[in-house]
Amino acid sequence: MEKRKMVIVITNGLDNERSSVAWSIANGAINAGLDLTVFLVSSAVDWVRKGAADNVHLNPLDPTMKEMIDNVLKSGSRVGVCPPCAKVRGYVESDLLDGVEVVGSMAIHEPVLQGAATLTF
Repeated sequence: MEKRKMVIVITNGLDNERSSVAWSIANGAINAGLDLTVFLVSSAVDWVRKGAADNVHLNPLDPTMKEMIDNVLKSGSRVGVCPPCAKVRGYVESDLLDGVEVVGSMAIHEPVLQGAATLTF
């Protein structure tokens, strides 16, 4: 049986607690057995720049941001970064955590066309 799909689009960066909620829900999706795609736009691309989330803990009731992001990546979930959003910040794929791709919006269109639930933060 094919897994149900979820797409989470994160738009908020290192200074916004909604990001913690987004990564927490992403981890919940993995625990629920969903096929997860995370797509980062605007300032959210900073979350996956190497070292950026290492010392960020926005919500003391959640795991650290590094732990939540690492768990998503270790699960094999797809994590994509908007190409223009990365470019405007001077990021190339080698600046990003292993497993993160600089990909266009087709990364989210495909699972949406297959019936994925979508959330945006």
